[in-house]
Amino acid sequence: MQPIPAQPIPVQPMETLAGGRWVGAGEWLEVLDPADVRTAVARVPALTAEDVRGVHDAAAEGAAVWRKTSPFTRARILTAAAALLRERSEQVAAAVVAENGKTRAEARGETEKAADFLEYYAGVAREGYGALLHDARAQTRTGYQREPLGVVVAITPWNDPLLTPARKLAPALAAGNAVVLKPAGETPTSALHLARALDDAGLPAGVLSVVTGRTGEISDALLDDPRVAAVTFTGGNEVGERLRLRLAARSVRFQGEMGGKNASVVLADADLDAAADAIVAASFGQAGQRCTATSRVLVERAVHDRFAGILRERVAALRLGPGADPGTGVGPLVSERHRDGVLDAVARAVKQGARVELGGAAPADAALAGGCYVSPTILTGVTPDMDVWREEVFGPVVVLRPVEDLDQAIAEVNDSDFGLAAAVFTTGLAAAHRFVDEADCGQVAVNTTTSGWDVHLPFGGFRDSGSPFKEQGDEALRFYTRVKTFAIHFGA
Repeated sequence: MQPIPAQPIPVQPMETLAGGRWVGAGEWLEVLDPADVRTAVARVPALTAEDVRGVHDAAAEGAAVWRKTSPFTRARILTAAAALLRERSEQVAAAVVAENGKTRAEARGETEKAADFLEYYAGVAREGYGALLHDARAQTRTGYQREPLGVVVAITPWNDPLLTPARKLAPALAAGNAVVLKPAGETPTSALHLARALDDAGLPAGVLSVVTGRTGEISDALLDDPRVAAVTFTGGNEVGERLRLRLAARSVRFQGEMGGKNASVVLADADLDAAADAIVAASFGQAGQRCTATSRVLVERAVHDRFAGILRERVAALRLGPGADPGTGVGPLVSERHRDGVLDAVARAVKQGARVELGGAAPADAALAGGCYVSPTILTGVTPDMDVWREEVFGPVVVLRPVEDLDQAIAEVNDSDFGLAAAVFTTGLAAAHRFVDEADCGQVAVNTTTSGWDVHLPFGGFRDSGSPFKEQGDEALRFYTRVKTFAIHFGA
């Protein structure tokens, strides 16, 4: 493979949907290819704080219109947008590959799942929105109804640049809200493709805007507008905690989906080959850049060495390369900064006493020198007092550690400030049920990956992994709606 040369011709700018119009800007921001950071793949507008204030004006007007729009019309628009995403799937997936670095198969899967979110919530939009309740008073009918909140700000990360916006936009729009979407600066074009599909499907002006720009210059205008009723955020814990505190002072509703330090347990009675396949998929898919990725692997001592050999063989066979290359198994990380952070975490683990069994460095291949690559890594000799056991690395790095039995495994799964996802591999029914009951995580799997939860399944973690509001399924509507109770006396 030859090194990819720097792109000689400037890329065409992409407009953003702001206040019901597709607009450019006086200044543009470059989006770089993580497979070769010398190459720009897009340019997007650097909106100003004044632009964002105009977006909120339009969102307030759009919310008033959308609230009164028939839920059947909302459903038709979401369904049409899903169809457009599928029609444009190759173009959309190519954008995901170009700006994020995912493999083409991963990007196609993300495009399909984004369409699934729109279709699923199109159906939800048509369903009931409250209930009638008995009342102790004669000739009185009481009940409650769910209403949209108004203007919702959605802040989404770079690791799932199309799927996460769809996960948030679909229920928010189905419930009748307007949304101001702030995608990650590293990966804004995927969100613009989603916005284009919704706009082309007939979404009224102002109901959706996509704010691209420098976070430090626009965050106050984005967050502090008094018309913002709720903020939904997916990203790191440090930023999420600052948001939670900032919004609490104004009683603005906050939903956070944040970090994880997810563990997979392999018991002695497990199918070791199947367990290894699932753990490799969960740990190294999307180059480990998933909140639900397995990063700790706990193996019952009786089969530890045998399983370690199988796992090493599987991981060593993974091929690094650009996402657009059909032979690639693991693509680059999203940016140089993030790559360097992952490599620093590995180096710190080694300094604290861990051993690198495989990988642990950037690849030596000159053809990959311009990209943000980290070789798939297995660490052993890790103890619970090491940073790599406690802190989210968010890259292609797993810790392999022996445990004596299920009791120790559950204790070590729960030995974390996070509580997002966990899995156990076993043929024992009792062990499976016990693990589901005792693993202190929001998502628990048996004989399958910690990642890959479908659109209708409630999703979210415990403790530092997120807020009490779940995403996905009908649980998502609890965040995007408020409950109004009514009583109607119809007697004399």
